[in-house]
Amino acid sequence: MSVANDARFWDRTARKYARGAVADQAGYERTLTRTAGLLRPGDTVLELGCGTGTTALRLAGAVAAYLATDISPEMIAIAKERWAEAPAPNLSFRAATAEALTADASAFDAVLAFNYLHLVRDLSGTLRQVGHLLAPGGLFISKTPCVGDMNPAIRLVVPAMRAIGLAPYAGVFRAADLVRRMEAAGFSILATELHATKGEDHRPFVVARKS
Repeated sequence: MSVANDARFWDRTARKYARGAVADQAGYERTLTRTAGLLRPGDTVLELGCGTGTTALRLAGAVAAYLATDISPEMIAIAKERWAEAPAPNLSFRAATAEALTADASAFDAVLAFNYLHLVRDLSGTLRQVGHLLAPGGLFISKTPCVGDMNPAIRLVVPAMRAIGLAPYAGVFRAADLVRRMEAAGFSILATELHATKGEDHRPFVVARKS
């Protein structure tokens, strides 16, 4: 499968995804609160993998400008529908990946990536691109499923589902590997936290600063 295949997968599932409930609402609220506390009123923020815009709509009001992006045009269409119900002038949505933003990159004060990094095909390359998009000293805030730390059965099921078109690409790496790759891409790790309020948590919330 290619990046285009991944986009088509998310396009097909976007409406169903939008109707789904957050599995751990309390954990999600903890992540939102922690993230909001790291952002400043004058910040220009980029969100990668924004999905249907839920997080962007919650956080955009606290900063100067917020660009939310996703690989799936259908996800972005739903996000724009939600935005239209309560427009925020400083919030915009665009169908794009981190790599597609390189040419018109402005120095963002913060880049957010929630449930995104495990879906990219070149993790190290994407992390370097994030660094290019950030202003010096800017923050990269992420929360990423680390499949390599999960039950071995999951590590077998994910590739099988992908092979028959029931799942998009998903990288398999451990939390320690993710941190090492961030550091290799030029980031200093400021915090690594777990925000789940139930069950095992293999989705570390990482705050990193562009060195």
